Amino acid sequence: KPLKKFLQKNVISKNLTDELAVYEKGLGRAINKKLEINCVYSEQVLEIMRGIRSNLEKLLGGTTDADLNVMRLGLAHSLGRHKLQFSPDKVDTMVVQAIGLLDELDKELNTYAMRVREWYGWHFPEMGKIVTENVHYAKVVKKMGMREQCVECDFADILDEEIEQELKEAVQVSMGTEVSDEDMTNIQSLCDQVIDLSEYRVQLYEYLQNRMRAIAPNLTTMA
Repeated sequence: KPLKKFLQKNVISKNLTDELAVYEKGLGRAINKKLEINCVYSEQVLEIMRGIRSNLEKLLGGTTDADLNVMRLGLAHSLGRHKLQFSPDKVDTMVVQAIGLLDELDKELNTYAMRVREWYGWHFPEMGKIVTENVHYAKVVKKMGMREQCVECDFADILDEEIEQELKEAVQVSMGTEVSDEDMTNIQSLCDQVIDLSEYRVQLYEYLQNRMRAIAPNLTTMA
């Protein structure tokens, strides 16, 4: 649907008559059938696509490797759904389920991680800007507990040395409020959820990659 709306807005409504370059024959046929847009699929198009992918960071500008990895993964998932939809002989129900679950896990993981940050942020607000990665944040909170224990903790298995040192300096002048042992127990239980979901997401992603290699190797390579 997002692709259909995009093409309607940027191609059909502007009465463009140029051919649309596509990476998949099936996608081109579907676009032509539903929107009557002429599509082209050829070796030249594939070469252009490869050139765009290899220079994507320069073309977009202002993006990080992490941003590009998220974009590639999302694109691979979307194309994977399309591939399965328009290639009945390659439909794999388990892959469809895994893609849907992976999307749900990302949403749940983000929600839980934000709750950890908001909750623990009352106790140690400075930590939010120092530890920016959500899973690392949850692991630090799980290991440290009360901020008073920060200096005595060894975070070498979680954080880089510079970030660990910055964290231990920040705790000395923290403006956060005190929390009870019961509060901390609940916060750390939520951290467990974030860590467990993250580990399961890694397992599920590896499973999905293996299944995708079997039915759509080109899409897997893009991710």
